[in-house]
Amino acid sequence: MRKNVALIPVQLILILCIILSACNRSGERSGRILRDLDFDWKFILSDMDGYESLDINDSEWRSLDLPHDWSIEDLDSTDLPDSALFEGPFYANAVGGTSTGYTLGGTAWYRKHFRLGKEYSGRKVYLLFEGVYMNSEVWVNGIHIGNHPYGYTSFWYDISENVNTGGNNVIAVKVSNEGKNSRWYSGSGIYRHVRIIAAKPFHIAPWGTFVWTASATKEEAIVGVQNHLVNGLENLGDAMVSVRVIDNEGREVAQASRSNQIEPGEKGSTEFELMVTNPVLWSPDNPYLYELVSEVSLGGVLVDRTITNFGIRTIDFSVKNGFLLNGESLLLKGACMHHDNGPLGSRAYDRAEERRVEIMKANGYNAIRTAHNPPSPAFLDACDRHGMLVIDEAFDHWQVQKTPADYHNYFYDWWYRDMESMILRDRNHPSVIMWSTGNEIMAKQLNETVEWSAVLADSIRSLDTTRPVTNAIQVWSGENWDTLAAFMESLDVVGYNYHPEKYLPDHRKHPGRIMYCSESFSSQAFKYWMAVLDHDWVIGDFVWTGYDYLGEASIGWHGFPLKGYPWTVAYCADIDICGFKRPQSYYRDILWENGDSLSIFVHNPLPTFGEYGSTPWGWDDVHASWTWEGYEEEEMNVVVYSACDTVILYLNGEELGSKSTSRETEFMASWTVTYQPGELKAIGITGGDTIAESSLGTVGAPSRINLLADRDVILCDGQDLSYVTVELLDS
Repeated sequence: MRKNVALIPVQLILILCIILSACNRSGERSGRILRDLDFDWKFILSDMDGYESLDINDSEWRSLDLPHDWSIEDLDSTDLPDSALFEGPFYANAVGGTSTGYTLGGTAWYRKHFRLGKEYSGRKVYLLFEGVYMNSEVWVNGIHIGNHPYGYTSFWYDISENVNTGGNNVIAVKVSNEGKNSRWYSGSGIYRHVRIIAAKPFHIAPWGTFVWTASATKEEAIVGVQNHLVNGLENLGDAMVSVRVIDNEGREVAQASRSNQIEPGEKGSTEFELMVTNPVLWSPDNPYLYELVSEVSLGGVLVDRTITNFGIRTIDFSVKNGFLLNGESLLLKGACMHHDNGPLGSRAYDRAEERRVEIMKANGYNAIRTAHNPPSPAFLDACDRHGMLVIDEAFDHWQVQKTPADYHNYFYDWWYRDMESMILRDRNHPSVIMWSTGNEIMAKQLNETVEWSAVLADSIRSLDTTRPVTNAIQVWSGENWDTLAAFMESLDVVGYNYHPEKYLPDHRKHPGRIMYCSESFSSQAFKYWMAVLDHDWVIGDFVWTGYDYLGEASIGWHGFPLKGYPWTVAYCADIDICGFKRPQSYYRDILWENGDSLSIFVHNPLPTFGEYGSTPWGWDDVHASWTWEGYEEEEMNVVVYSACDTVILYLNGEELGSKSTSRETEFMASWTVTYQPGELKAIGITGGDTIAESSLGTVGAPSRINLLADRDVILCDGQDLSYVTVELLDS
C-alpha cells in the first residue's frame, strides 16, 4: 500500500550542497600525480577575443567551481542578447526553441590560475577535460594548445612544454555554443571534471590500459590485459611491467610480469593473460569489481602505477539464445537516457550521475542506452558499481545535418578521434555491452552513408573486439525500410526505433539478424514488451525515455492548448525530471513483474477548454490521487494496473465490482466511479488468495512540511550532494 502524500504540484526538489570548504582531491601514487582542477575558476559570458592573454585582468570575473553549465542559470539580463521575453533561465525566443528547452547558449570564457610544484619538473603533464559543450579552445600560459568541437567526448592535451613548474600557470578556455546544434538540452560550458595527470617520462599512456574477459566460468577465468607504454626518455627504456588482480577484500588473485624495451621517444605495448580461479562474475544482481594494478619499473625503481576497476563477465549475442550474460539468458529491460541532471542542467556531479543510476535500478531497469552520446565517466562508474548494463552511443549525426550547426560540420575531420575517445576511455567498464555508432542517422539509403556505417563499425572493432556494434535505426522522409538492409549489414546487432511491426517480416528475410527495440513509445509499452517475450531474436526494449530531461519540450504532453513555451521538459519519461516515479513506471512494473503487482490511478477530469490530444511518447493523464475537491458526485475514470488474475475495487468499503486482468486485457482494468471523499481501494486475487492491494485516500488541508534527505552524510569535497524531497502533509 502506498501512503497518501500530497507533493507540491511542481514536485519541488531542493538540491543542497552547503559546503564552504573545498577539499582538493589530489595525490601521488608512485610517480604519478593526479590532481583535480575543479575549483576556483573565473568565468565571463562574452564573445570577445583575447581573453587567453596573460595580461588580462580577470579579478572582476565571476568565481565558480566546476562542473558548470551557464545555460541553466538565471543570468543577468544585461549580459544577454536583446530579448523581451525571458524568465531566466528560460527564454521564449531562444534559438534552440523547444529542442533545447528555451535555454540560451552563447560564447563564454573560463580562466584557471594555479601553481605546479617542483615535483612536476621533468614529467609528462596531461590536461584532461571530461566534457566541454562545445567548440572549446584551450590556451596554457597564453599558448594555444588545441581545440575540440564535439561536446560529449573526453579529450586531453600534453602540456609538458607549456607549464611552469614551481611557478604560476593560467589555463584559458573559450567555449562556443552558438546556433541551433542540438535536438535536446545540451547545456553550455565545462560541465564535467578537469584534471591534471603528471607521470614520469616512461609511463602508461592516458587511457592506455585495456582489460577484458577472454573466457570465464565459475571455476576459472582468463583475463586479458594490454598496457600501452610511452618512453619519453632520451635513452632506451628497459622496463619491467607487472600486473596484479586484486579482489574487493584486498587479496591478490593473479599476477604476471614481463620486460619490455622501447626506443627513446617511441611507444610500445605489453600484453598478458591472467588466470583467476573461482572468479566472482559481474552481473546486475552481483556487480562485483576487481582492481587491476599495473606497475612499471626501470632499474628496479617503480616509475608508474595505475589502478583500473574491472569486472569479470562474458557476453554473447545470438538469434537462437538472445543475449547471454555469463552463459545465462537475460532480457534487456532498457531505458534511453539523455545526459542532463534536471535542475542541475548538464553539470555532471558524481553524486547526481550515480543517483540517476540508482533510481533506474530501483525501478526494475537493467540496461541504459546513453542517447545519443558518450556519458560522463562518473555515470559509467556508477553503472559498474550498481550493476546496470549500458549501450554506449557515439553520435546523433554523421555527414548529413539534422540542425544547421550540429556535428555534421565536424564529422569528416573528427569522427575517428571522437570514436577513439569513447572506446579507449570506456572499454574497461563491465557495464558496457554494446557500442553504438549512432542514432537515426540521416540519408541511410545513400551509398556514402552505407560505407560510413561499415567504416565506423570497423574502427570500433580495431580498438575492441569484445563487444558487438549496433546502431539505432529509424526511417526518415524519403527512406524505405526495406532499402536499409545494406546499412544494417555492417552491424552485429540492429536497433529498431519504433518498428516492432518489422520484427517478424525482417526475421524471415534476414534470419541471422539479432534485433532489439532501441526506442519505444511508453504509451505502447505492452506491445513492445510482448514482442520481446515472444521472439528469441528480439533481446530487449529501450523506452523513450526512462528519465525525463530538459528540451524536446512537451513531446510527452497529450494536448490542450498548452504546448511549446513555457514548457521546458520533455515530460515523456517513466521517471520525472526530479527522480519521482510516474504512472507508466508502475505499469512497467506489472509487465516486468517487478515489485508491487497492483497499482491504482485516476484519470484527470477534462477541462472545459480544448480537446484531449495524443502523443505516442506520452501517457494517460492519470494521478495516484483520490482528492478531487469540486467533483463530488461526478463520474471519474479509475484504472488499475494488475498482474493478478482478478481485481476487486472498493469505495469506502463498498464493493464496486471485480474484473479480470491478463495479457488479453493488457493487464489493465477500469471502472467509472462516482466521486465521494474517502478511500478507494483495489485488491488483487490470484488462485483464490489476496496477493496485493493498493489504496488512495482523500487528503486534508496541508498542516505541516516534511523534509526527506536522501543521505545522512555527504563528503567535504565541494562536489557531493544531498537531494531533499519536500512533502506537504495533512493532519
